[in-house]
Amino acid sequence: MSTEKRSQRITVPELRARKGGEPIVCLTAYTTPMAQRLDPIVDLLLVGDSLGMVIYGFETTLPVTLEMMVAHGAAVRRGSQRACLVVDMPFGTYQESPAAAFRAAARIMAETGCSAVKVEGGREMAETIAYLTGRGIPVMGHVGLMPQAVHSLGGYRARGRDQAQGDDIIEDAEAVAAAGAFALVIEGTVESVARTITQRVTIPTIGIGASPACDGQVLVIDDVIGMFGDFTPKFVRRYAEVGDRVTEAASAYAADVRARRFPGPENCFGAGPTALARAK
Repeated sequence: MSTEKRSQRITVPELRARKGGEPIVCLTAYTTPMAQRLDPIVDLLLVGDSLGMVIYGFETTLPVTLEMMVAHGAAVRRGSQRACLVVDMPFGTYQESPAAAFRAAARIMAETGCSAVKVEGGREMAETIAYLTGRGIPVMGHVGLMPQAVHSLGGYRARGRDQAQGDDIIEDAEAVAAAGAFALVIEGTVESVARTITQRVTIPTIGIGASPACDGQVLVIDDVIGMFGDFTPKFVRRYAEVGDRVTEAASAYAADVRARRFPGPENCFGAGPTALARAK
C-alpha cells in the first residue's frame, strides 16, 4: 500500500482492517513541507502534540493549545493528499467531560480536515471515546506512557515493569478498544505487555517504544532524521543526521557572506560586472 497511487486518502476503516496484516507506517508531521515529503511514503500522518517540544521548545506537551493543534493540523492537511491524517487533542480539551471533548474534537475536524483525533487515557476515557465515536468522530487511543500525564506518572519512564502496572495498562487498552477507538498507540511500554495487548484487542496497535509485534509503528520525524543531537530515546532508530547537515550548510553560507563570495553574479538581478567588482 505504501507505494500505491491513490486518488483518495487512506481511510479510517482501511486502517482498522489492517489488524494483523501489513504493518501500518506512521510518522509525525507538523508543517506543510514535511507533510509533502512524508505523504507518499507513510500510511498515517500524526500531528502530535509533541510539536510543543519539537517546534516550540516546551519541556512538556502540556502548554500546547487547541489553536496550535488546529494551525499545524491544517498545515499538514494542505501538504498531504494520500495519508490518513490524525490530530492530537491537547491537554485540557477533552478531560473535563464528553461534551467538552466533542466541542474541541469537532473544531479540530472541521478546521483541519483531518480523518480522526487522538486522545490519551485508558478506562477513565472510555466514556468520552464512546461519546465521540457515537457522534461520528473517529478516535485513536493512547495508553502506556502518556506524555500529558507526565507529572502524575513521575516522568518519562517505561511503563509495565511490574505485574500490577502491566495488568493495569492491558485493562486500559481493552477498555479503549471496547469504547470504539479504531486504533491504539502504545507508548513506552514493556515489550511483553505491548505484545499481549496486540494479541487481545481487535483494533490495530501502533507502537512507539513498545513491541515489534504491534500492528504498526510511529516515531517523531525529527528524531528519525537526527534534528536533535543532545538526546536520542532508546526506542528511536536514527536514519539520517539532518541536524549536522543544517549546521554545515549554515556555516558554509556564513563563510561565503563574510568573504563576499555570496551573492554571486548568478544570484543578482541586472548587476553588471562593474557593480559586482565594486562590491568586492
